[in-house]
Amino acid sequence: MAFEGLADRLQSTMQKIRGKGKVNEADVKEMMREVRLALLEADVNFKVVKDFVKRVSERSVGQEVLKSLTPGQQVIKVVKEELTELMGGEQSKIAVASKPPTVIMMVGLQGAGKTTTTGKLANLLRKKYNRKPLLVAADIYRPAAIKQLETLGKQLSMPVEIAKQAIEKAKEEHHDYVLIDTAGRLHVDENLMGELKDIKELTKPDEIFLVVDAMTGQDAVNVAQSFNEQLGLTGVVLTKLDGDTRGGAALSIRSVTDTPIKFVGMGEKLDALEAFHPERMASRILGMGDVLTLIEKAQANVDEEKAKELEKKMRTATFTFDDFLDQLGQVRNMGPLDDILKMIPGANKMKGMDNLQIDEKQIGHVEAIIRSMTTHEKEHPETMNASRKKRIAKGSGRSIQEVNRLLKQFEEMKKMMKQVTNMQKGKKKGFKFPFM
Repeated sequence: MAFEGLADRLQSTMQKIRGKGKVNEADVKEMMREVRLALLEADVNFKVVKDFVKRVSERSVGQEVLKSLTPGQQVIKVVKEELTELMGGEQSKIAVASKPPTVIMMVGLQGAGKTTTTGKLANLLRKKYNRKPLLVAADIYRPAAIKQLETLGKQLSMPVEIAKQAIEKAKEEHHDYVLIDTAGRLHVDENLMGELKDIKELTKPDEIFLVVDAMTGQDAVNVAQSFNEQLGLTGVVLTKLDGDTRGGAALSIRSVTDTPIKFVGMGEKLDALEAFHPERMASRILGMGDVLTLIEKAQANVDEEKAKELEKKMRTATFTFDDFLDQLGQVRNMGPLDDILKMIPGANKMKGMDNLQIDEKQIGHVEAIIRSMTTHEKEHPETMNASRKKRIAKGSGRSIQEVNRLLKQFEEMKKMMKQVTNMQKGKKKGFKFPFM
């Protein structure tokens, strides 16, 4: 996940000052030294780091902070606010033309994921905002790009057209958005910029989004500068922010180009594109969680009716392995589990969370074991005998020990559900537990 190293360094630094009853200028200076190193190691632009540290230092040594009852917390609040401001302050929403369609021109270098991102954005507009986008393949130099966009269009049931005719067609067929996937090059050159300027003049786009690979670090910032100077960008889409990247581009682009980050790519799937929220990202970097994004992911991926049915089953202790499998699938659709856990406020302070790495393969092993059970075994795991376990182990390619471990964990989980239900009943009857 992006910002991993930066988040670890900043959280460690914040922890030292968090509970201090008194904070002086020397404490702030020491903390700022650590913050500066953390940001530089994350490949944040040097000038951006210098300005950021200066602003935080000036605010942190002010009387309202040092004289407050919780100065350590106040300093952390300052860092979060400045980090949020560094990334744009607030979410920069996508434009809506006064008269449809809204035209979005997608630009960028080859290899940044521009064509895939265009498909993802179309999917987001269709699913989340209930819009009707039109995909346009304008990259005539890379035959694979047109074919790729056609494939994405078929997956999304959307048409693909040539730029010159697209706007009129969009008006005729009442499309809300036109997404133009332009040509890319391996580097910025005059021919590329000339062609992009022609398309801009022809289509009069409401938005010009630059797609850049977050893993290229400072190169991404340099590319953004070049495109912005030539075309006047209205937004940036960072791809591969879920990869092994230091995150410096996300923290530098806004300051260097004055262009907001509109969206971030968080995976390979067609729905792995998220609106960029500076405040939420700042919270995640500082280990404060991100409840709003977690709720949005849950709303998008968890079936509400199934959730109500599950709650009833948990209350009546009729929860089965099929229910468990279904829930596992819905949670996995929300994204990597270790990333989801980090969105929970305070999770970074839980014992062992700092070293937690959830092995997705292990979850696959659990699914394989459950799928190797008969319907009767899933509903009545207490009927499992040695021969059944042996058959399940063979069918799933796992060991009998793993099957036994899963059965034991499932029984413990059901017992816990029963205890929670009994506690709720006790509360309703007026019974008070000593610790409640």
